[in-house]
Amino acid sequence: MLFVPFIVINLVDGHYRWALILFILAGISDGLDGLLARHLHQQTLLGQYLDPIADKLLMSTLFLVLSILHKIPWKFTVVVFSRDASILVASAVLFAIAGLRNFRPSIFGKANTLSQIGAVFFVLLLALEPARWIWIARTVFLRATFIFTILSGVHYVFLAQHRLRVEQQATPAAPTRAHHGI
Repeated sequence: MLFVPFIVINLVDGHYRWALILFILAGISDGLDGLLARHLHQQTLLGQYLDPIADKLLMSTLFLVLSILHKIPWKFTVVVFSRDASILVASAVLFAIAGLRNFRPSIFGKANTLSQIGAVFFVLLLALEPARWIWIARTVFLRATFIFTILSGVHYVFLAQHRLRVEQQATPAAPTRAHHGI
């Protein structure tokens, strides 16, 4: 999360090289943090919640800023934000009504994250080096982001419905007024 404001400042100032360097450093530090936490058995519940929030904050912020700067078409940013907002609201509702907490990322969610990272990387690289192969890579990753964002969102809905059904079947139904003849 510490990298986000500095990446944004560099983007707004047109310093794409520094923004790219900081983006890469943010990715390396996130990867090392996760690796060390697992390797040293230092994983915490707080870390399990904060890590994906930090990742989403970084990616969503960069998609938004890069759209404002006309580097990413708005349709990609709208899809990314819509999915993330929907998942956040659905998670809050499922926690509130059923106490469901554990929503591990699916294969589609992981593919979505990877495509978003690739998209931002190649968008920033294209701002520095307008080569055709970079433009192609940027386009491929943006389209993959669009597809995986939708797939992971739909998959998340099915997983949440399944988990809610399983939870309801595991919890005995409380008697209702109809059962008591009222």
